[in-house]
Amino acid sequence: MHSEVAISAENLGKTYRVFGHPGDRIKQALTFGRIRFHDEFKALSEVSFDIKRGETIGIIGRNGSGKSTLLQLICGILKPSSGRVQVNGRISALLELGAGFNPEFTGRENVYFQGAVTGFTKADMDARFDRIASFADIGEFIDQPVRTYSSGMYVRLAFSVAIHVEPDILIVDEALGVGDALFTQKCFRFLNDFRKKGTLIVVSHDMRAVNGLCERALWLDRGVVQAFGPVKAVCENYLSALFGGAQHSERTSPEDSIADWADQRLPYLQASNLRNDLKLFRFDPAAPSFGGSGARIRDVRLIDQSGRPYSWVVGGEIVTLSIRAHVIENLISPIIGFTVKDGIGQALFGDNTYLSYADHPVAASPGETLEARFCFRMPRLPIGQYSIAAAIAEGSQGIHEFQHWVHDALVFESRRGSVDGALIGLPMRDISLTTTLNQRNTEQA
Repeated sequence: MHSEVAISAENLGKTYRVFGHPGDRIKQALTFGRIRFHDEFKALSEVSFDIKRGETIGIIGRNGSGKSTLLQLICGILKPSSGRVQVNGRISALLELGAGFNPEFTGRENVYFQGAVTGFTKADMDARFDRIASFADIGEFIDQPVRTYSSGMYVRLAFSVAIHVEPDILIVDEALGVGDALFTQKCFRFLNDFRKKGTLIVVSHDMRAVNGLCERALWLDRGVVQAFGPVKAVCENYLSALFGGAQHSERTSPEDSIADWADQRLPYLQASNLRNDLKLFRFDPAAPSFGGSGARIRDVRLIDQSGRPYSWVVGGEIVTLSIRAHVIENLISPIIGFTVKDGIGQALFGDNTYLSYADHPVAASPGETLEARFCFRMPRLPIGQYSIAAAIAEGSQGIHEFQHWVHDALVFESRRGSVDGALIGLPMRDISLTTTLNQRNTEQA
């Protein structure tokens, strides 16, 4: 296999024997295969592809399309019925919840067991254990049997072990759908960093995650490759096939002279089960962060006109985001900004104070508090988990030094809503639907 290729599959196939009755297996063996007592199910058929080193590939398809079977063949868990697959490099996989864990072993024992399976010595795992335990962050449960773990604890430990055995190729199969928002964000930050140096394969039903992470996508249906190519085109074709090519279009008014406006559907949406309810959590001062020593983010919240914090807002309404920072060193040209991210870490929207104060910077002295307020209409958001990253920097838009960046300063959840198949739903000023009589038809009549 060429050194630039991480994984190569050629006419790969996997066929299972399906017996109608347990006794049919014995009959099959006693007749030495001369009489057939089974049906055959082809989980994969003539699958061929090459994945280059450093690529990020998404594998998509309906349930039962052969995705998990393909991953197990790549990992060597299953043997192919036909064709071949070659892997160039150390591979680590998070195939399913708790896969490979002995439920009677403690978390610590399973860490060492997984290391031994991967080829690491006890000394190797001793050197990695603290990092694994810190990333998993399950506390004293690390020394409890994993059968006592919640699903979130399973995935925390399994993911941490998978990424700390220094893989060249990392496979993640839907496992990150389990767990809290902060851990999911931490995992996707790692995946984004891993993409820069390793080969990543992601299996997901979330097309936003696939589009956000991957360069190419492999679409499987009933064990057969339907498409393998640029992620955007493959995902669009998959969704078109999945939903029957349904289309929906909206036309908005081009006029933008109204200073403030509201979605004319908002009263209806708020009174229906389509209302986009967003549950807000408190600012987390212990959230992962980085930066210099000139200032610290002390509070991030969504507030009303009186400055009182919201615990719940509705998509489509006007909100104000308040970010407060404690100044430690003299700041000549401070900038405060934010980014709203979805559950996989994709930046949805954000802004900062630079352009508004470029000509007259607001200098700040040690001991003072800087507060930035951003007033905007909250987009309608698909159901899921979100977070707001907040930062304060010193300098200009092009050249600046971060004093403090907090990754998940404010976490919130979209509990329900009407947005589907898009990253955000914009409040519409106007939507119209009209009909026009076809002139040719009128003349013929």
